[in-house]
Amino acid sequence: MTVSTRVDLALLGIRGEPPVQRTGGAGPSDDGHLMVDGLHAAIPRNPQSPFVFDGDRVLYDGVDVGIEVEAIGRPGFYDLQTADGVSYEKIARLHGRNVLATTVVQTCIRYDESERCRFCSIEESLRSGSTIAVKKPEQLAEVARAAVELDGITQMVMTTGTTNGRDRGARHLARCVRAIKAAVPHLPIQVQCEPPADLAVLTELREAGADAIGIHVESLDDEVRRRWMPGKSSVPMDEYRAAWTEAVRVFGRNQVSTYLLVGLGEDTDEMIAGAKELADMGVYPFIVPFRPHAGTLAVDVDKASAPDPAIVEKISREVASHLTLIGMTGADQRAGCAACGACSILPTVGG
Repeated sequence: MTVSTRVDLALLGIRGEPPVQRTGGAGPSDDGHLMVDGLHAAIPRNPQSPFVFDGDRVLYDGVDVGIEVEAIGRPGFYDLQTADGVSYEKIARLHGRNVLATTVVQTCIRYDESERCRFCSIEESLRSGSTIAVKKPEQLAEVARAAVELDGITQMVMTTGTTNGRDRGARHLARCVRAIKAAVPHLPIQVQCEPPADLAVLTELREAGADAIGIHVESLDDEVRRRWMPGKSSVPMDEYRAAWTEAVRVFGRNQVSTYLLVGLGEDTDEMIAGAKELADMGVYPFIVPFRPHAGTLAVDVDKASAPDPAIVEKISREVASHLTLIGMTGADQRAGCAACGACSILPTVGG
């Protein structure tokens, strides 16, 4: 598969219904999960895409594009439910072939329209009934054990909507990690949250058993942050830098990551320079193209579109080249988005 084909898939998406897919929710969503040339790939589902997934091939205008595609089967743990009748699928979801993912608090203090991140639909899956508002530690431990035993899960990702406390949701994450590690001690876990006002919480997360952490800024440009993330941009960049520095101290080099979204309007060269700076301080810059999908303000109000493929490829290649130079790869993270790599083309270009 050429890099340009992988970029086109990431931006144009596919028609078809992969067995493992999701609609709405936090982060990049509205996608189907496949193995493409042996790598995880979360591909947007787009009814207008020229690419069609027909069950075991990807076709472009009816022609096989010559890439190796493998559908990921529906996991067995989806068929189970808790003693009080909650479907396991509403508590955690399969991402890729072997990643268990969940949003432990499915609401966010920033979800009012004037505050909301314009690419986020965290509460839409709650409104549709496909998840529950708060996942209890004991529920997550039960689901994680089943997913490991039935479906060979090898890592877990836990994010959270931002809460009102100074910890911004991190302490509930710590309680969840502790319960899961008691049930499946060897399951690597990444946690994701905003920078906590009290940085000591990062040590609490590590001591609870978290193996890696994502502190996601999405853009390093303050003007872009104010436009796309009006509520979240109230957290100054200095707080992010302090949190990243402390997280690297606590979790270690390349066990800390942050999303950087291509297509929000940030200067290309400045984004590349910022990503390299993050990498040099031990933070993996997870480069992901902005993904327009219904249910977000970016699409429903702004009518935003996907970024230029050439820019996505340029940024990904240059950042991957620097990551290779300094010996940092997503595959070396113990758990998390960078370790999975499905939403990015960095794994395709060597990052």
